[in-house]
Parts: sequence; C-alpha cells; structure tokens
Amino acid sequence: MGDELLEGLDRHTPLGERALSKLRWRCRRGLLENDLFIERFFNRFAPQMTVGQARGMYVLMDLSDNDLMDLFMRRKPLGSDIESEEVSEVLTMLLQ
Repeated sequence: MGDELLEGLDRHTPLGERALSKLRWRCRRGLLENDLFIERFFNRFAPQMTVGQARGMYVLMDLSDNDLMDLFMRRKPLGSDIESEEVSEVLTMLLQ
C-alpha cells in the first residue's frame, strides 16, 4: 500500500512535504531496532528524497517487523517478490 500522491509521478521527482509526512507516519514500527534504522534514514535523506525512494520505502514497510529486521541485519536477501530498483536503492540507503 503506497501513497496516492505519488501515482503518475516520475520516480526522480522530489518528494513533497505532505508526501514525506505521510511516509514518516507509515514508517512507524513496533520493533525499536527497526525504528532506529528508519529514523537514521530520515535524518540523513529526508530533504532530498524522491518519489521513487518513497515508493521503495512503502514496499519495505509492508513487510513484517521480523522480515524487515532480517533485511537490515543482512540475514536474508531481498526477496524476488519485492525486488525492484526502487526497493534496492532504499535498502542500500537504509544500510549506509
């Protein structure tokens, strides 16, 4: 489930303030460790986020907390069911 504000926009379009606010809200997690990765991501990249990166983040946020933590800890690779350029880009940014 993504954001209808992003539909039809080029992936390189800068993310608007309203869309960024909605994304931050959607990224709240039940597992503190996931929140730490996500908060660091927003602290570093929020001002220059693009529509494509937001789409990738929405895909990752549809994962369970445990599956997301496995990706963050590099215990499991990105599944082929969600693998895309946008998701891979955001995951790389999250792990920096």
